[in-house]
Amino acid sequence: MAAAPGPDTPLDGRHVLVTRPEAQAGAFCAMLEQAGARVTRFPVIEIRGPRDPSGLRAALQGLAAYDIAVFVSANAVRRVVPEALARGPWPPGLRAAAIGASTARELAAQGLAPDIVPERRFDSEALLATDALQSVEGLRVVVFRGDGGREQLASTLRSRGAEVTHVEAYRRALPEIDPRQLRASLEAGGIDVVTVTSGESLQNLVKMLGPVTGETLWRTRLVVGAARVAERARELGFRADVVTAEDPTDAAMFRAVVGCLGG
Repeated sequence: MAAAPGPDTPLDGRHVLVTRPEAQAGAFCAMLEQAGARVTRFPVIEIRGPRDPSGLRAALQGLAAYDIAVFVSANAVRRVVPEALARGPWPPGLRAAAIGASTARELAAQGLAPDIVPERRFDSEALLATDALQSVEGLRVVVFRGDGGREQLASTLRSRGAEVTHVEAYRRALPEIDPRQLRASLEAGGIDVVTVTSGESLQNLVKMLGPVTGETLWRTRLVVGAARVAERARELGFRADVVTAEDPTDAAMFRAVVGCLGG
């Protein structure tokens, strides 16, 4: 009879599927593995450069003209800040806003201290609720984001009187990965929990696995990074436990996985 998991290895013998983009998965996977889990990495989003880089180049050339630079993800930071700093020092009057803790940490890692970060929750609504973004009339704001994305941030800032420019810093694409091994694991009941942090990630996972595996996927426990992702999971057909983490950070997702698997 196998020994029960200990307090330091609450995920011993468990198999966790991680769908984060490859560049973002390392720390989360390490936390899971240190807790005893077997981890399968299956990135469902690949980060690529913008289709038309001219907008990003223009924004970087005129960066000093803005009052606030908003970064909607760690990927936006990785794509923008190194190139900006390669051109010269960060403009002294330009405040950097991060949509959440992961984005703020990436800014700090790139040598740029974030000026505006939500205290709780990590989404557009939380960023818009910060004191610094209440009185923005007449300010010029540049929002660095991926292709597409939600419009609420820009529309709300405009309604408060700001001049907002969207800049596509990167785009998301489906990775070219052979899903056959993962399909086999799912169909054999070998995956204990699937982790996803966004609705797009969830939809990509379903698309990459295909309809045959989908029925098995619906019966697999799921940990998500936001309530709206949980709602999307139910809409898609997930019938097993769907656990919503406090936020999509590594630490919160890890706690949710441990809780989901009975740790």
